[in-house]
Amino acid sequence: MSRIAILGAGAWGTALTISLARRGGHELVLWSHNAALADVMTETGRNATYLPNSIVPALVHITSDLPGAIFEADVILCVIPSQHLRSIVGTIAPLLTRNQIIISASKGIEEGSFLRMSQVIASVTSNPVGVLSGPSFAQEVANGHPTAIVAAATDGVLAQLIQTEFTSPSLRVYTNDDCAGVELGGALKNVIALAAGVVQGLELGSNSAAALITRGIAEITRLSVACGGRRQTLAGLSGVGDLVLTCTGALSRNRAVGIELGKGRKLPEVLLSLNGKVAEGVRSTTAALGLAARYGVEMPITEQMEAVLYRDKEPKEAIRELMTRPGKDE
Repeated sequence: MSRIAILGAGAWGTALTISLARRGGHELVLWSHNAALADVMTETGRNATYLPNSIVPALVHITSDLPGAIFEADVILCVIPSQHLRSIVGTIAPLLTRNQIIISASKGIEEGSFLRMSQVIASVTSNPVGVLSGPSFAQEVANGHPTAIVAAATDGVLAQLIQTEFTSPSLRVYTNDDCAGVELGGALKNVIALAAGVVQGLELGSNSAAALITRGIAEITRLSVACGGRRQTLAGLSGVGDLVLTCTGALSRNRAVGIELGKGRKLPEVLLSLNGKVAEGVRSTTAALGLAARYGVEMPITEQMEAVLYRDKEPKEAIRELMTRPGKDE
């Protein structure tokens, strides 16, 4: 029986814990940075803050003790907001043994460095690193609805190990060795989902949404390929699959933020209404533009989204500018 430590008791971390517990065959530890939340979850079996409609099985040990959580863990699954990943991994790095595997299930690009999440981990520790990504709403995974995701690692053996450990009757895991494509697909789709929400909030209809999503995957693919990813990866689960889900699904937090922006609400007010939950696309937008500038890649949707988020640009004006750009070949 392998021991898996899940770092991060948000909705996605809690859902993956429930999925692993349902699968069986693991000793599971779920770590929360919030001691009060860990205590309540231990007492009630519910994550009332992030995933209130699901029960965490009693076999899961829930703790706020970070060194204790990773002690003798075979696999450390990081489900931490992107802006906190470096500090958390930096804290545990001196405590790790060389054979402990770290998996990133966080979707984002680090501000300033423009590193993907697996690159952030690799810059702090020399332990083996893999990635888990794909179209997956936390609530549906927790409910056991059929879901397909991707395990990525440059080492094929590691990718297959992740596949074996996480696959269950309700969670199908495919392998891929294209970490750049898988991670950038997962991070950049959140930016496009914000824009899709704006389209919804402005009530511009299905034609506009289809155009936005289609041009969004073209934009994501351009940057991913420039960063070493493969075009076919972006046509798969971690690209088109994740983009379509996040741009159209009612459970999408990034889409929900975009809808409110399209209705005329300002970003600080919208973020306050999330009650501590994270919409990764808000942070990833500026980081994506920084990465695009590094590689000389054009990202018009992301540029307009950044202007709406941070420069008080009216959403209608952003859409108008996208529509009146010079004509191009598809």
